[in-house]
Amino acid sequence: MNSLYGRTILIRGPSRIFAPAVFSHGGPMPDPTERFLLVASYEKGHDFMRQCDEMGIRSTLLTLDSLLNADWPREALEELVTMPSGLTHDQILNTVSWMARGRRFDRVVALDEFDLQTAAQLREHMRIPGMGITTSACYRDKLAMRVIARATGFLVPDFCRVLNYDELREFMERVPPPWLIKPRTEASAVGIRRVHEPEELWRILDELGDRQSHHILEQFVPGDIYHVDSIVSECKVAFSVVHRYGRPPMQVMHDGGVFTTRTVDRSSHDWAELTAFNASLAPSLGMVRGVTHAEFIRGHADGRYYFLEIAARVGGAFIADLVEFSTGVNLWREWAKIEAAHLRGQAYTPPAFSESYAGSVLCLAQTADPDTSAFNAPEIVHRMKKHHHAGLIVRSDSPQRVEHLLNEYSAEFAARFLAALPPMERLTPA
Repeated sequence: MNSLYGRTILIRGPSRIFAPAVFSHGGPMPDPTERFLLVASYEKGHDFMRQCDEMGIRSTLLTLDSLLNADWPREALEELVTMPSGLTHDQILNTVSWMARGRRFDRVVALDEFDLQTAAQLREHMRIPGMGITTSACYRDKLAMRVIARATGFLVPDFCRVLNYDELREFMERVPPPWLIKPRTEASAVGIRRVHEPEELWRILDELGDRQSHHILEQFVPGDIYHVDSIVSECKVAFSVVHRYGRPPMQVMHDGGVFTTRTVDRSSHDWAELTAFNASLAPSLGMVRGVTHAEFIRGHADGRYYFLEIAARVGGAFIADLVEFSTGVNLWREWAKIEAAHLRGQAYTPPAFSESYAGSVLCLAQTADPDTSAFNAPEIVHRMKKHHHAGLIVRSDSPQRVEHLLNEYSAEFAARFLAALPPMERLTPA
């Protein structure tokens, strides 16, 4: 019996997905077309799709039923397949294997962090080159990435598995509160809670039940948080850029507020240290080629840089746009170029880049299409167009000017637009 959970929409070209193979001289005729299977639980990666199309690679997008009518670049897709949210890994695997009877997929790419392990499972099952399940955990599982980073000599906030209660007691006796309990596989600051005393932790663990081992307990290190966005080619960082968050993402997520981030002064100690730190760490967790979004904290107490987490994806919250305005580098397009170069046996050439400064201000908005026209500084280069979001990107040759505008605009955004919305559903089960 065949298992099919998705619905297929042909975008262009003659469909052979469910047709019998064409035979010649007693055997199947090879299909020379290069194809990528793209997996996404959120609407993103449009430039990745366009770049593939421009390089002659056909793409099938696997996404959620609820995103069927999203503003995908359909002209760049060969096929769009949608599935209900909450399917098991085996259900997704069965459906993709059924799809592959009529199409040969050369690469599987997870455009969203929540689909990273599903894509790894598909690669291993179909023996398609790319990151496997074990390596993908190092860019998805907060415990795995911390264990490896610490073992290879990188500074991380002290942490403990939520597994053995004696270990937890020893940790809480040794490390002063507050502590953070974090889901191991959530993105951003989702699900993180601050804990001030042992009894509070035990109550949380009772509440979590069987899910408690899917968390870590970590030392809370107050500090300034930075993100470094990179291109990795053949185990080396080929490009990176450093930005600093205005308020920590966890604070914005839990307390509400406006999200800001801006390019760090390239002549600063922060830029030099974090660029070097990231160049050593990003490939050490096992990535051979792709893009990374890493976060680091500079502790207020000691001034040292701690590794927080890393993801094998382009940063969210319009960070890709921010990187492009500050450097001229489109991370989505470069990621597609890396995948295509490896498929074709070619060397990847890192992009030329500029050295401007950019910053973004972004918040959830009370209205569906907030009007930002009252903000009219000449440095504004982009107005974000997303349902129930208000956002701007500014660019200048002066990092101080960017910082000034973000401070001014974040206060205005909080007064004019700020709202909160529930999280979206996912394709891949949690």
